[in-house]
Amino acid sequence: MGKGIGKQMNTALRRAAIAVIMVMTAGGTAGVAAAQSPPLTAHLQAADEVLAQDAGEYARLYDVPVDEAMHRLRAQEETVATTDRLQEVYGDRLAGLYIEHRPAYRIVVVLTGSDPVPDQSVYAGGMNVPIVFKTGAPVSRTHILAAITQHQAEIRAAVPHPPSMGVDVRTGQLILMVDGADVDKIGKDTLRARIEKIAGVPVRIRVQDRPEVNLRDVNLVGGGGRVEGMNPADGKRYSCTSGFVVTDGTSDGVVTAAHCPDTLAYYGPDRSQLPLKFLGQWGWGYQDVQLHVSDQVLQPLFYADTKKTLARAVTGARNRTSTRVGDVVCHRGERTGYSCAEVELVDFAPSGDLCGGACLATWVAVAGPTCKGGDSGAPVFNGTTAFGLVKGASYRGDGSCIFYFYMSTDYLPAGWSLLQAPASPAIMAVRGMAGK
Repeated sequence: MGKGIGKQMNTALRRAAIAVIMVMTAGGTAGVAAAQSPPLTAHLQAADEVLAQDAGEYARLYDVPVDEAMHRLRAQEETVATTDRLQEVYGDRLAGLYIEHRPAYRIVVVLTGSDPVPDQSVYAGGMNVPIVFKTGAPVSRTHILAAITQHQAEIRAAVPHPPSMGVDVRTGQLILMVDGADVDKIGKDTLRARIEKIAGVPVRIRVQDRPEVNLRDVNLVGGGGRVEGMNPADGKRYSCTSGFVVTDGTSDGVVTAAHCPDTLAYYGPDRSQLPLKFLGQWGWGYQDVQLHVSDQVLQPLFYADTKKTLARAVTGARNRTSTRVGDVVCHRGERTGYSCAEVELVDFAPSGDLCGGACLATWVAVAGPTCKGGDSGAPVFNGTTAFGLVKGASYRGDGSCIFYFYMSTDYLPAGWSLLQAPASPAIMAVRGMAGK
């Protein structure tokens, strides 16, 4: 039998096994077989339970009824194909595209030039979602991204503390997040003019109290749990959050942030430990991910609540290019638990040298107020769709969270991909078999 055919058959057998034995051990890690696993300790959520939980968070954030929140979250997922098409149609004229929640839920498309485009709508989530076009943006998103790529080093050198930067899709500007002391020293208008001369695009200055930092303080079910290890450089112990379960077709692994310790053990809710085998780490420019493999067959599950009593099965992933400013995403961090917030930037380059040097504008920033050290590597998701792994955050002087940022699952190590669950009916069948 050829190696390729053997690998395909092995993968198929693994998938079939997952459909039958999707249960968890008391320590929170994936079990090897139902007959060998202790009683289920985390409830595997059904689709309606997943939606209800996230809709509760959405309703709280935007002060709308839960039923309305459910419609909007369904629409968020169902409009991805539409917004992907709009990005293609308007190409170089596109300055930005974002989701607006107030005063009503709608899609806003920002274009360069003055030629008007009639508003449209799309039926999604059981409602009509307006698509509003705004013209007159100064430059396109492509133009701003090119300016960041070509002039990032000059921009960083022009400010005492290298700033973070990104594309403001609402205004069609390069947004520069600058240390408050630098703004006081140089002057906001002077600094804006200086950066605009370098970059050749309009600039908006946003004052930051503190630069971004990685969230190692430092989280298996697969994802959203606590992982901990010692850093040999300083002899101190750090904890992180496990992200998602991944596979290369023959082996399973779990990912977390690259800046976490290499030698890690998973800690279950009862403090039981499972040593992990370090395979590698990737932490330059656009990546912050390390991979630990397991001798056990893992399942595509992650914790979805603060107390680790609820688990979800990954059923898909959202590409960064399909992620919109305004999308609501959730994360489950070991320090902060479960929370949801709005995407602020999808083309974000963190400040300083957090990426083994300057970071590329490939990170996604999500509004606070929930982030703390220890959330590094945490799964970012909406429903059962994986978005990315938490890397770092920016804080105010009082320690409160301004925003956190994550690495998209687009940038998992080469040859590895998210382990995904079977179709929903199979998940429900397993859930009924495993018990509640």
